[in-house]
Amino acid sequence: MPKLKSNSGASKRFKKTANGFKHKQSFRRHILTKKTTKRKRQLRATHQVEASDQAAIARLLPYA
Repeated sequence: MPKLKSNSGASKRFKKTANGFKHKQSFRRHILTKKTTKRKRQLRATHQVEASDQAAIARLLPYA
């Protein structure tokens, strides 16, 4: 069986953890002046991928 290719976009966005995958939050790149300080602060943290999306991410990253 040949080796599978990992999705390069997914490999940059998701990292494997013991409980699934973690990802950085979106909406933090530009147009930040209208967003509240609280909202921007909460967007800093990394989050777990939702349980319903984990199978799709695992398919994109077969060796993660």
